Amino acid sequence: MNSKMKRRLSGVLLGAAIAAASGTASAYNLVNEDGTELNFDLELIAGYFSSQETYGNAESKPNWTEVYAKYGFSGSKALSNGAAVYGAANVLSSGTFGDGDAAGLTTGDESETEIEDLYAGFRNDMVDFSIGRQNVTIGDGFLLNGDSLNMGEGLDGIVPGFSANRGGAYWLAARKAFDKTAVLKVGGDSGLRSDIFWIESDNPAQASVELAGINVEHISEKGTFGAMYIEGQGVDATEASFFGYEGRDGQETLSLRYQGNAGVENLFLSAEYVTQENGVTGADADAWYAEAGWTFADMPWSPSVNYRYTSYDNGYDPLFFGFNRGYGTWFQGEVAGNYAGPFGTDSNIHYLGATAHPTETLTVGAMYFDFSDTNNGAGTNDANEINIWAEWVAADHLIISPLIGFYTPDGASSTQGNDDTNTYFQVLAIVPF
Repeated sequence: MNSKMKRRLSGVLLGAAIAAASGTASAYNLVNEDGTELNFDLELIAGYFSSQETYGNAESKPNWTEVYAKYGFSGSKALSNGAAVYGAANVLSSGTFGDGDAAGLTTGDESETEIEDLYAGFRNDMVDFSIGRQNVTIGDGFLLNGDSLNMGEGLDGIVPGFSANRGGAYWLAARKAFDKTAVLKVGGDSGLRSDIFWIESDNPAQASVELAGINVEHISEKGTFGAMYIEGQGVDATEASFFGYEGRDGQETLSLRYQGNAGVENLFLSAEYVTQENGVTGADADAWYAEAGWTFADMPWSPSVNYRYTSYDNGYDPLFFGFNRGYGTWFQGEVAGNYAGPFGTDSNIHYLGATAHPTETLTVGAMYFDFSDTNNGAGTNDANEINIWAEWVAADHLIISPLIGFYTPDGASSTQGNDDTNTYFQVLAIVPF
């Protein structure tokens, strides 16, 4: 494995949802001749987690393990004039063991094996059309980054006969594919391009929502400008009532975004503004963020520093946000983003992050989050959090990522139930192919 691949793997395969965008890094080529390609796909990820505080788990200091393996086949067949057909069929096995996660959404007794990817598509130089069960990500993942909310048995029994269990592996976000999709991509890697999509979830924790939308982007060397419109087409009434997602039926969401360097090599800029109308009440809610970063490329270890401010209105629905470009996007704070809240709504968040690369196989980083104006301005879940992490490409087929977090609520009225500092730890082992 060369240094570029090692650096690519470190940071691409990791994060609060473990992005499923590893592509060929998780595939072993079986056939590649005469325009026919067949791959054996394999993703293996395991994580150990511990929290000194609880946010719904009956254990006062829960410790748990999450694992998943995705395996199957993908391939493509070249046609005339540069066109090709392609597809994939993968199965995923997942589980949570031990005490269950700190939010109590898993119990530690979950395990499940189900079909994950099952799709087919056609593409040429300007058009890519696919249908089936697959992951769909648009832009920075602020609104749409796969169906990656993986609850377990922790909510079973609250309503007779209702379960949100999806096989556990809550933090690893093992399952990411939408149940049904139709996606048309028009355009190339530069200039004007578009995505037209219809997706339907079979995830109870997302109210099995059906969405349709269009994304338009302009890509240049200075960055990508994008605009997206999403409309809710329906929900499962029972699931929507349980999670308070009735407003997703008929919901309208419009976003504008930019990401790039504005032509300055070491600069990073990213911003998005979202306005949303509830499909039932008609109430409006907005969310936005603005981020700037700088990489000191000529210094030892090539350190970079980023600052971001995010504002979520009360009543804002973050839809299918998820991990996209590293820790802190879009699970802001490992404790806050996964267990304590806020969960992408009803808060203002200051973020300051720094990363460095001591070697070509090692990345280290630290993040600070300040959460304020939570719970409709009451501030009862205000807090701050520090995360310190590393990503080490230990071998060609092994990445290790430890993280330690310190989460401190402002007051005892928080979801933690006290204002003590919670020391949180996790370590991941990723086996890419």
